[in-house]
Amino acid sequence: MLKFSLFFMLFWLFGNPFIAILVLLILLYVLDRRFVGILPSFVKPLKRISRIKKLRQQINQSPNEVSAKHELARLLIERKKYKEALQWLEPLQNTLEDSAEYWDDLGISYLHNGDEERFVASTLHGLELNLRVKYGAPYLRLAAFYSNGRAEQALAYIRDFQTINSSSCEAYDQLAAIYKKLGDDQEARSAIEEGLRIYRMLPRYKKRQERKWAVRLYFKKVRG
Repeated sequence: MLKFSLFFMLFWLFGNPFIAILVLLILLYVLDRRFVGILPSFVKPLKRISRIKKLRQQINQSPNEVSAKHELARLLIERKKYKEALQWLEPLQNTLEDSAEYWDDLGISYLHNGDEERFVASTLHGLELNLRVKYGAPYLRLAAFYSNGRAEQALAYIRDFQTINSSSCEAYDQLAAIYKKLGDDQEARSAIEEGLRIYRMLPRYKKRQERKWAVRLYFKKVRG
């Protein structure tokens, strides 16, 4: 009802229904980005592209900038350019051999380039260096990988994840999806409930970051 009232007010103000709809959509988007965070950001991809460009320039000027190369690879992973990310990551193995995050990034790149054996090896090596790297996300990635026909291994990695006590609602959204894939609806519901419980306990600033995933969990709960 509020949306219709706002639309008619904008229609009266601008005298054009198309402009009124456009302004209404912009207002809804701004409000979502400010208070909810469900809709994707249009600014973030532009910032990422700009940062990638600057990193390329930085590397051209200083070819030995390891941190710049790693950051560039991670941004390429975010853009799903896994083949190029792998080309930047592989030469850094000796330099970043003690970085758990590096090995996990390398594993992600291998996975999406079809090299499953190296994906598993790199991800496990990262976990050996730091069991809590990326708040347990590697465990869920391994569980999702093994959920295609190897339920026992998938469940083992889920149990490893659960020892991390992650406060990430996104992680529990992924966990629920994995249980659903394994055909365990009860555990999927438990993962949803746990994710929502964790969200309610988060401080306000953290809730803003996790709200999108909490909403996803809520709708999964409603759908059953």
